[in-house]
Amino acid sequence: MKNLLYIFLGGGTGSILRFLISTYTQKLWNVNAFPIGTFLVNISGCFLIGCLSAYFLKIDNSLKYLLITGLCGGYTTFSTFSAENFSLYENSNYSMLIFYSLFSLFIGILMVFLGFQVVKN
Repeated sequence: MKNLLYIFLGGGTGSILRFLISTYTQKLWNVNAFPIGTFLVNISGCFLIGCLSAYFLKIDNSLKYLLITGLCGGYTTFSTFSAENFSLYENSNYSMLIFYSLFSLFIGILMVFLGFQVVKN
């Protein structure tokens, strides 16, 4: 139960950070149509989950639920997606790495389109 509380607190904090960083970055660097705020959040989230994952390999405690699952998960799910792809790479599962990456991207875009169409009509 304690781990669920950690995930809850970290997730809320990560979501707030994502909103603030993305919004203010986009306002500061308004680069035409490029979503620089979301890009910065995704890339920094990937770096953060890499650092935290390496750290928590050395020690095992409940803070990983607060910081990795909660904070990084709330901050950006792209970081989790990237960490999973890195794991596939580390395990030399290259065909699954390519399949998972391309399939996720294709199906994700398709689902956004379908969801948009369902609500729009």
